[in-house]
Amino acid sequence: MMPDLGKYAFAVLASYGVSLGLLVVLVGLSIARARKVRAELAKIEERIKSNG
Repeated sequence: MMPDLGKYAFAVLASYGVSLGLLVVLVGLSIARARKVRAELAKIEERIKSNG
């Protein structure tokens, strides 16, 4: 159920949309960074194992 926002409806809904969009972007960047760091760590660990 949507509350009546009157003349501020566009501003409020746009703010919610921008906030949600930024959250999605931040989560996506965090996941991408985690994958990159995990791959780098695996590479380093493999190099350490091979050098004994």
